[in-house]
Amino acid sequence: MNFGDSLLYACVLSEIYKTHLDPRIGFLHATNFRRFSLNLDIAEIFKPILVDRVVLSLINKRSLTAKHFEERLGGLYLKEPGKKIFLEQWEEKCKTTIQYKSIGHKVSYRRLILLECYKLEKHLLGEEEYRPLSAEW
Repeated sequence: MNFGDSLLYACVLSEIYKTHLDPRIGFLHATNFRRFSLNLDIAEIFKPILVDRVVLSLINKRSLTAKHFEERLGGLYLKEPGKKIFLEQWEEKCKTTIQYKSIGHKVSYRRLILLECYKLEKHLLGEEEYRPLSAEW
């Protein structure tokens, strides 16, 4: 899960940089001008949609098994072959498109993250009220 969360945080941060939002100013996570927190906030919306689904899919299909993990420092860590499997599935999930009712056409999950950033930006500019993503597909 932590590996997937880290990938999501980086992905969200990448999309935030395409907007005028300041990634250091958060709403749910404490604002800290030395660390990013907005990407953590926005990632909360997408964890169940992206990270949890990828993890569960890999486990259910037995693509990741105990042999892909090693015990270190009191925890379990993915070995390199396991990381490769996870990354391939992650990239595939991010490219997957869904029908997005608000704009009337298909968008990838990565694009959906950017659209969520734009909605927050419009809210902060007073253009429209922020309504968080609701998975209706």
